Amino acid sequence: MTEDFYRIRRLPPYIIAEVNAMRAAARAAGEDIIDLGMGNPDLPPPPHVIAKLVEVAQKPDAHGYSASKGIPGLRKAQAGYYARRFGVDVDADSEVVVTMGSKEGLASLATAITAPGDVVLAPNPSYPIHTFGFIIAGATIRAVPTTPDERYFEALERAMNFTVPRPSILVVNYPSNPTAETVDLAFYERLVAWAKENKVWIISDLAYSELYYDGKPTVSILQVKGAKDVAIEFTSLSKTFSMAGWRIGFAVGNKQLIAAMTRVKSYLDYGAFTPIQAAACAALNGPQDIVAQNRELYHKRRDVLVESFARAGWDIPSPSASMFAWAPLPPALAHLGSLEFSKQLLTHAKVAVAPGVGYGENGEGYVRIALVENEQRLRQAARNVKKYLQSMGVNTGLRVG
Repeated sequence: MTEDFYRIRRLPPYIIAEVNAMRAAARAAGEDIIDLGMGNPDLPPPPHVIAKLVEVAQKPDAHGYSASKGIPGLRKAQAGYYARRFGVDVDADSEVVVTMGSKEGLASLATAITAPGDVVLAPNPSYPIHTFGFIIAGATIRAVPTTPDERYFEALERAMNFTVPRPSILVVNYPSNPTAETVDLAFYERLVAWAKENKVWIISDLAYSELYYDGKPTVSILQVKGAKDVAIEFTSLSKTFSMAGWRIGFAVGNKQLIAAMTRVKSYLDYGAFTPIQAAACAALNGPQDIVAQNRELYHKRRDVLVESFARAGWDIPSPSASMFAWAPLPPALAHLGSLEFSKQLLTHAKVAVAPGVGYGENGEGYVRIALVENEQRLRQAARNVKKYLQSMGVNTGLRVG
C-alpha cells in the first residue's frame, strides 16, 4: 500500500484529478469536451525556436549529458532577459540556474533549504507545488492570504508572533495562480523590508510574467533594491513562448539559495536536453514579437470569456494578468461546492474547469478557468453553460452586454 510510505501519507488525494479523470473518460466515450481546466497552452512555439531545436539535435555531439545548472549561453540569455525587461543586473554564473520548468525548480529548492519541522508561509489558495513541494521536504505550512491587501501583512505579523518555530520561508506568486491577482512594486518593497527584519527567505513565482493586460506590465521582486539579499525568483518559458512540454524554467536571485539549489540538482539530474536549452536561448535572444502576439491573443480570449459568460448568466471578474480567470460559483449554485459544480459542468455542459478547493480550502466557492481554447470554443462553452444554468433553474435572461 502506498499509504505505508511516510511522504505519501503527508499528501492528500489530488482533488483536481477527479475532474481530470471524468474528462478523460468522457473524451474516450467520444464526447466533445471544451477543456478549460488545465493551463496547457494550445499555441505553438515560435518557428525559429523549433528550427534551432532541430538544428542542434542533428549534431552528433549534442546528445550527451548536459550541465545540471544549465548551459552558460542559456544562463546568460536569462540574465539578458532580466536586464531588458526589469532593469535588473544578474550574474549569469552565480545568480541563475536553469530548471526543468519552474515546478521542478521549486521542488528542488524546497529539498535544498528545508529541514523537517521548518515552518513555511504559503498563500491559500495557491498552486499545489507552493505548498506540497515543502510538505514533501518535511516542512509545516502556515497559510497566509493570497489577496495582497493590508490583511496580508497583518497575517504575516501574526504568523511571526504566534508560530513556533518562527517561519523561515515565504512563498509569493503574482500574477497568482489560481486567482490572477497582481501586485505593484510598492508591495514588493514592503515585503522585502519585512523579510529582512524577520530573517525570512522569499521565494517568488513569476511564471506569468509576460501575460499581463490593459497596459500594466508585471513587476519582479528583484527590482527592489537589496531584494537579492533575501529573495529568489522563478520564471518559465512555458506560457511566454508556449513551450510547456519543453520544461524550461529558471531560478534567479540570492547567491546562497542558488548555490544550495544547484548543489541538490547536481545530485538529482543532468539538466535538460542540450538542443532544448539551445532552442531556449533562441527564444530569449531572438525576436520577441511572439510574446506580444500571445499576450494580445490571451487578452482577446479573456474579454470573450467574460462577455459571453456574463450573457449566459455567470458573472466572472476580468483578470488583469495570467491565463486564468478565478470565477466565483453562480450564487444560485454556490451550495454545490466547487468540486460538485465542476463535475456537473463537465457532465451537463461538456465544459471542464478546475475546482477551486483543489488549490486549498480558501479556494472553495470558486473555479479556475483557463484561456486555452480559441474564441469560438469559448463562445460555445458559454452557450453550453447557459443551457446548464437554465436547467438548474438559474435566471439567465436578465443579462446585458
